Amino acid sequence: MTPGVGRGPGTRAGRRPGGTRDAHAGAAPRPVGCAIVTVSDTRGRGDDPSGDLLLRRVERGGHAVVSRDWVTDDAPAIRRVVRAALARRDVDAVLVTGGTGVAPRDVTPEAVAPLVQRWLPGFGELFRVLSHREVGGAAWLSRAAAGVARGRLLVILPGSLAAVRLAADRLLVPELAHAARLLGRFKRGE
Repeated sequence: MTPGVGRGPGTRAGRRPGGTRDAHAGAAPRPVGCAIVTVSDTRGRGDDPSGDLLLRRVERGGHAVVSRDWVTDDAPAIRRVVRAALARRDVDAVLVTGGTGVAPRDVTPEAVAPLVQRWLPGFGELFRVLSHREVGGAAWLSRAAAGVARGRLLVILPGSLAAVRLAADRLLVPELAHAARLLGRFKRGE
């Protein structure tokens, strides 16, 4: 077992921020393999602050970024890139940033919806509650969401730095190992 794998920023195995006990928390048998996909008409390799932040947070949490892609705000292109990430054997979770607002070019939820087998509505609900504390009423304009696709976790996040930081630190990284375990991504005995 790799010490520290699966621990989110500011947590110890089995403990949540604030000292509460979580029976499901703890070290993962191996790093959770993550694919990061940035959806943007203006961001790309070398100019992707939110994607870079997400990568750092995932790795700091003891997990691995096994692929990284950039795609424009085009539903068929987004679906193609996410589908390719889901097809990789080393990917346990696909983390998408961008395209979750209400502007006409924000089509990430529609692009990935055909790939989702089961939605996990609690992620978006909790993200918006936490976001409300930072941005007020504008939080309801976010369409951040999570679901299960091809037996893997699929998370779609806003593209802003503040939103990625909030989601990664408070929701995503602390629960990556737990989600991977529940989805059967670790082999028996791991």
